[in-house]
Amino acid sequence: MTILSAALLLFLILDPLGNIPVFLSVLRPLPPQRQRIVLLREMLIALAVLMGFLWGGKFFLEWMHLRQESVQIAGGLVLFLIGIRMIFPRPEGLMGEIPGGEPFIVPLAIPLVAGPSGMAAVMLMGSNEPERLLGWSLALGIAWLGTAVILFSATLVYKWLGMRTLTAVERLMGMLLVAISVQMLLDGIGTYLGALPPRGT
Repeated sequence: MTILSAALLLFLILDPLGNIPVFLSVLRPLPPQRQRIVLLREMLIALAVLMGFLWGGKFFLEWMHLRQESVQIAGGLVLFLIGIRMIFPRPEGLMGEIPGGEPFIVPLAIPLVAGPSGMAAVMLMGSNEPERLLGWSLALGIAWLGTAVILFSATLVYKWLGMRTLTAVERLMGMLLVAISVQMLLDGIGTYLGALPPRGT
C-alpha cells in the first residue's frame, strides 16, 4: 500500500462528509468564531489520538487488558445515543448541559473523527509494517488535513440552509447514525464471539 492509497483509505474511514450534520448540531449554539476554535481543538485532539494509536495503540490495549472489540462496542454505544438525541432533540441541545457550553473530546474528537474504525485501521498499519511508521504518519496527516478542510467549510452550511431544512437533515442523519452504530455493535460482538474458543476445548 502506497502512502497516497493509505491516505485515501484513512480519509474514507474518517468520513468527514458523514460527520458534517453532527458537527453542525453540536456546534450550533456557539458563536461562529468560537465554533472555529472548538473545531480546531477537537481536530487536533483527534489527530493526537490517532497518532497515538498508530505508534503505540497495540501496546496500550495490551497494557490495559482491552480488546479491540471493546473499543468498537463502546464507540457504537456512544454513537447510538447521539443518533437517538438527533432524532428526538431535547431542549438543552444534542449533548445536554455541557460544562462551559461547548463539547470537549466527546463526541467530536472521539468517536466521530477518531472512531473505532480509524483507531483499528492505524493500529493495523503500525502493527503489520512497523518499519513504515513515518510513511503511515504522513498518510494519516494527509487524511486528517482533508477531513479538517471539509469540516471547517461545513460551518458555511448555516448560511445556505434554513433552520427547518437543517432540522430535517439532522433527524435524517440521526437515523443513519443509529443504523451505523448498531452495525458497529454487531461487528464488535461478532468479532468477540468469533474469537472465543469452541466449547469443550
